Amino acid sequence: MPIHDTVEAVTRRIRERSAPTRAAYLAQLEAHAHRDRGADRLGCANVAHAFAGMPGNDKLRVVAQKAPNVGIVNAYNDMLSAHAPLQHYPDLIKDEVRKHGATAQVAGGVPAMCDGVTQGTPGMELSLFSRDVIAMATAVSLSHDVFDAALMLGVCDKIVPGLLIGALQFGHLPTVFVPAGPMTSGLSNNAKAKVREQAAQGLVGRAELLAAESAAYHSEGTCTFYGTANSNQMLLEAMGLHVPGTAFINPGQALRQELTREAARTVLGPACPPIGKVIDERAIVNAMSALLATGGSTNHLIHWVAVARAAGIVIDWDDFAALSHAVPLLARVYPNGSADVNQFQAAGGPGYVLRELLDAGLMHEDVLTVRPGGIREYTRLPHGDADGRLGWTDIGASGDDGVLRPATAPFSATGGLKLLQGNLGRSVIKVSAVPEDRHVVEAPAAVFGSQAELQAAFQAGQLDRDVICVVRWQGPQANGMPELHKLTPPLAVLQGKGYRVALVTDGRMSGASGKVPAAIHVSPEANAGGALARVQDGDVIRLDAVAGTLDVLVDAATWQARTPAVLPPAQAEDNAHGWGRELFAGFRRNALSAEEGACSWL
Repeated sequence: MPIHDTVEAVTRRIRERSAPTRAAYLAQLEAHAHRDRGADRLGCANVAHAFAGMPGNDKLRVVAQKAPNVGIVNAYNDMLSAHAPLQHYPDLIKDEVRKHGATAQVAGGVPAMCDGVTQGTPGMELSLFSRDVIAMATAVSLSHDVFDAALMLGVCDKIVPGLLIGALQFGHLPTVFVPAGPMTSGLSNNAKAKVREQAAQGLVGRAELLAAESAAYHSEGTCTFYGTANSNQMLLEAMGLHVPGTAFINPGQALRQELTREAARTVLGPACPPIGKVIDERAIVNAMSALLATGGSTNHLIHWVAVARAAGIVIDWDDFAALSHAVPLLARVYPNGSADVNQFQAAGGPGYVLRELLDAGLMHEDVLTVRPGGIREYTRLPHGDADGRLGWTDIGASGDDGVLRPATAPFSATGGLKLLQGNLGRSVIKVSAVPEDRHVVEAPAAVFGSQAELQAAFQAGQLDRDVICVVRWQGPQANGMPELHKLTPPLAVLQGKGYRVALVTDGRMSGASGKVPAAIHVSPEANAGGALARVQDGDVIRLDAVAGTLDVLVDAATWQARTPAVLPPAQAEDNAHGWGRELFAGFRRNALSAEEGACSWL
C-alpha cells in the first residue's frame, strides 16, 4: 500500500527540520560503533574491575573467548505492581544468553515511581522529571562501556521514555525492550470510576472507596486502563523495539517467560541493528500514528518529543495535529471506551492495529526493527506450544468490534488527540474520550492556583454551574507539571448534573481526564509568561475542539492592559521544599516547555 500523502508529508517535514541534529547524532553513533570491543579496548585494571564479580566461566567467556556481553538496565522494585515481575528477569536472561555462548550483567537499576501512589501528593511533583532521572541513570549504567548489546526492563509512565532517552545516548548498541505485561482484569474501569464519583459526592465512605480501588488494582502487572503505561507498550511495538506481540501478555504465564528469553536471543541475533538506527523519523511517525489510532495518553505529546530529540529528531504538536486528521481511531479502550487492555489484547491487540495502519498506508513499512522480518512481524500474535516453543499466528478479524475496528470502518475518521490554539496559547485535548456534544464548551472561568483549591470550591458547592475551571501554576517550571488526577471525579460529577464543564490547565491529566473536556499542557505555562496568568474569574472562555481553538473572549485592549498574575511567593516556596523537591530545583529552572518535551537536559 502506498504511504498516505499526509504521513509522507509529515515525515518529510520532520526529516528536513531535523537534518542538522540527526546528522550530528548519526556521526557520533558511527564514531562509537567502530571501536574495539570494551574488554579489548580498556586497560587491564578497568577490565578486571568490570568483570570481577562474574562467575569464572562467564569471565573466561567475555575476556578470553571474546563472547558478547549484554548489559541489563532494570526498573525492578517490589512496590510497583508493574515492575515487581522484573525481579527474576536478569537470572532468566543470563541463563538464556549462556546457551548462546554469551554473557550478561545487570548494568544498573533505574528508579520507577507510580503516579497512582503519588497522585494528589507533593511526590507527584517529582513525577515528570523522574523521566530525565531515569534517562541519566540509564546512561550511568551503560557508561561502563563494556557491553555489546542492551536489554531495557521497564514498563510504566516515565520509565519507558526515560530508558529510551538513555539508551539512545548509546545508540551504537543493539537494544531490545522487555516489559512485564498487565495485571489480569479486576473491577472494571467504569465501575471504579462510578465509585470515585460517589466518593467525591460523599455518597460512599473511605472503606467502600478503598475496597473498589483494591479490587481494580489487585496483583502484579500494569494497571489495565489504557493510560501512559500501556500506550508506552503500544508505541514500542509500533517502533519495532519489542519481541513482536510482547506488550500485553500477563505476568506469570509460561508464554511471558519464553518471550523474555526470546528478547535475549533477539538482541544477540546478527539482524538486530543499533537502536540509534532503528529510531529514525519514520519510526517516530509510526509511533505517533499508533498513538492516535488507539487514543493513547496525552503524556506522549511530551515524552515522544523528548525521545525524538534524543535521537536528533525534532517534532512538535503540529506534526501530531496533521497526522490526527489522517489517522482514524481504531480502538476503544478505557478511558475511550469500557474495555480494558486485556480485552484489547483478546480482540487482536497491537498487532491488529499495526496491520490495519500498514495496510492503509498510515505507517511506514520500510523501517528497521529489532527483528529480521521488519515491522510486519509485529502484526501477528505470539503463542507457545506444549514444549514451550514460540510461534506467531495471523490475527484475522477483530475479536470484538466494540473494542477494535478496521481502518475501513473506524470509530472515528480522525485520531483521538487534537491541538487547540488561540489567545490562551497552545494545548492538547483527548477528544476520543469526550462525548461529541461536549466538544465545544463556552462558559465563565473559575481560576485556581492548585487542584486542592478546586476541590475545596467543589465541596463548598461553588461550582454547581456552567464553568471552565482554570488551574494554573502547574507547568514544568512552576512545580514540575504533576498529573491532576484528583480533578476527574468532581468535574465528572458536575458534568453528570448537566452543567457544561471543562478544564484548562498548564498541568497534565494523561488518560485521567476521561469524559470531561480538558485543554491540558497549555504552553507557554503561566509561570513562564503564558496567557493563563492573565485570566480572571468570570472571563468567558471558549474551548472548541471542533475548530481547534482555545480563547478567552475578552476584548484585545482590555486583555493587553492586564497585569499578569505571578506565582504566589508562599506557593513558590512550598513547591521548592520537602519530599525531595529541593533536589529538583535545577530541573524546574532549566525545563523547556511541554511542547518541547519539558526536557531539562537540552
